[in-house]
Amino acid sequence: MEKKLYLLESYDFDLPQELIAQYPADKREESRLLILDRKSKHLVHEKFYNLPNYINANDILIFNNAKVIPARIYCKRSTGATIEVVLTKRLCDNTWEAICTRLKRIKPGEMLYPIKNNSVSIVVVEKSEAGITIKFDPPIDYAMLEKIGELPLPPYIQRSPDKNDYERYQTVFAREYGAAAAPTAGLHFTDDLLKQIQDKGATISFLTLYVSWGTFQPVRVDDIRLHTMHTEEYYLPEETVEYIYNAKAKGGRVIAVGTTSLRVLESVYHNGEYKHGYGTTNIFIYPPYTIKSVDALITNFHTPRSTLLMLVAAFAGYDCIMQTYREAVKERYRFFSYGDAMFIT
Repeated sequence: MEKKLYLLESYDFDLPQELIAQYPADKREESRLLILDRKSKHLVHEKFYNLPNYINANDILIFNNAKVIPARIYCKRSTGATIEVVLTKRLCDNTWEAICTRLKRIKPGEMLYPIKNNSVSIVVVEKSEAGITIKFDPPIDYAMLEKIGELPLPPYIQRSPDKNDYERYQTVFAREYGAAAAPTAGLHFTDDLLKQIQDKGATISFLTLYVSWGTFQPVRVDDIRLHTMHTEEYYLPEETVEYIYNAKAKGGRVIAVGTTSLRVLESVYHNGEYKHGYGTTNIFIYPPYTIKSVDALITNFHTPRSTLLMLVAAFAGYDCIMQTYREAVKERYRFFSYGDAMFIT
């Protein structure tokens, strides 16, 4: 069995194309919610607006408050050809890592010109197999990025962003600008739902993980142990750590909202303690790894063969999660960023 856990093909499942959500639910809280008790393997089919019924007094829910930037920039090359650049990681004030179309033809030193605003140019500083490093001239801030870029919807959403996406592909609590992708488990929450959870006596708290475009990076090796994870920056406030200790002291559960929150908490958890502060993580969680930092997880349904599916398989158990995913397909749950959610307890 253990050898099977390391095989990429073990994380495949049949997913009909029509179950990949192309648009969000009409209202955030009206998505479906599949509740999984990982010990008993019992399933409950719910609506997300009923989540507060499953939250206990003294629980703590930890959210990722990263805000998505307009990271997709359409540019003209000096040849006149159009190229698509997606910012993946900010290296310093004016330098970014990015991926792009026509990568084979791009050369270091080449100039690119954003189509939406030609007062800015981009120079390609370096090139690798993974992408390019670029600099803006003149330097830009996020206000200028709003003028030259657009919202980077995930690659499996086969359309351009519309006006609705600029609201719905951000969480209602998004604050920290810098993510290339949304922490999508948080997309289901409304201000009213958060208040209902607090009214139950639970605590709402936050951390920040700047989700990079690497979250969509496929695993290309048959033995998943050979896969190299992307690195992402995080900030875990001291206040959040104090809230965690208070909740645990009162018998509450630590509930990670999203795999991004879980990855941060697991990265900083050592010998029963959580280390607050800034850092980076490239933690890769897969079975039979045992997750120790959280007691429950709220998450969307993930891509076949993805590192995120491997993470939830480590949390809930491989057999349990693969059977649950088959049930979700059978029951026509919607998958991926704009899809439905699970609450794994």
